[in-house]
Amino acid sequence: MENLAIVAVFIALGYFFGRMAESRHYQSIHEREQAFLHLPTTSSKKPLGHIGPITQARLVQGNVVISVDYFKRFLATLRNIFGGTIQAYETLLDRARREAVLRLKESCPDADQIINLRLETSSISKGDTERIGSVEVLAYGTAIYSQQNTSQAAPQ
Repeated sequence: MENLAIVAVFIALGYFFGRMAESRHYQSIHEREQAFLHLPTTSSKKPLGHIGPITQARLVQGNVVISVDYFKRFLATLRNIFGGTIQAYETLLDRARREAVLRLKESCPDADQIINLRLETSSISKGDTERIGSVEVLAYGTAIYSQQNTSQAAPQ
């Protein structure tokens, strides 16, 4: 009985601290997304609208590795037993994708647009091939700069 109580305490602590960390991360993501609304990003190979002559194009990337907390792992194990969607991992992947795109945008804040955005996702397991320890998301694309942007950025 005592062992069951210890397990329950660890699960409750995992839930509390995991939710708190996830909430803080979502708040940070939301604030940074608002700051980068001016930088359009698309998976299209062509720029959105007319931006004038392109003077520079460069490969940019952003990546992130986010670990799965024990509570999410516990919920995922239960869901695997009973079947259905694993919502605990869905929020993990959402945070990882959004964070990777934000890091990409932070690497080229003066770009006019980011085109040809691609996302690559991989899981990192902890020795056991059935368990996911962490999730890595790599976002990459082409940052394009127009003549307008280059002429504005030149005098410093």
